[in-house]
Parts: sequence; structure tokens; C-alpha cells
Amino acid sequence: MIERGQGKILNLSSVAAFSAGPDMSVYYASKAFVMSFSEAVAEEVKGTGVTVTALCPGPTETGFEKSASMDSGSLMFRKAASAADVAKDGLRAMEHGQFLCYQGLFTKFMNIGARLFPRTLTRKFAKRMNH
Repeated sequence: MIERGQGKILNLSSVAAFSAGPDMSVYYASKAFVMSFSEAVAEEVKGTGVTVTALCPGPTETGFEKSASMDSGSLMFRKAASAADVAKDGLRAMEHGQFLCYQGLFTKFMNIGARLFPRTLTRKFAKRMNH
């Protein structure tokens, strides 16, 4: 891509990247890795014609809730976005060369909250949302 002088990379992170996630620690940590990795690579390829976008959706209708053995009707999934809407937003952000795509209002608020509130509070909130 760098040799061609163009390319677009879309990595799937999550709202989970913004805080620690008790009872789902590996998932939350892996999404934080994807976000950090994407940010670093985006900086490395800056000015080459290659862009990196990290898509950070909130709850999405994919069957994740069931696979993760979350309580039926967990607070987090009450207003989940459709997978199609998440994909459209991610592709749109990638096409515009946008680094981060906070898909959905919930995700934007989670990102702001994760930066404003102490991590002890965001951990507790994440744990409550996971159940």
C-alpha cells in the first residue's frame, strides 16, 4: 500500500476499548490493543496515502450477548445497533480517511465518560453494563 501510495485499513475495535471490563477482561483488553495499534500504525503511515480507521461500535446485534453468556436483556444491549448500520458507518469513516469512528451516540458518551471520570468508576460502570 505504501509503495502504491494509497490504501485504506479498517480495524474493528469497540466501545470496550475505553475502559477496563471486569468479567470480560480479555475482550476489553483486546479491543484496547486494536485501538492503540491502529493509532500507532496510522501515525506511522501518515503522509503516505495510506489511512487507518479504528471502528468503535457500541452494542451491536450480532449474537455477542448470547455468546458471551451475558444475562438475557442486559442493559448494554437494550438499544443495540444493527450490524449493517455499524458496517456502513465504519466504511464511510474509512473512505473519508477518518482515524476513529465512534459509531452511535452511546459510544460517543462512553468515550467522553472514560476520559472524564476516574477509572475506578468506569470499571464499575462497565461491570454493571456487562450484566
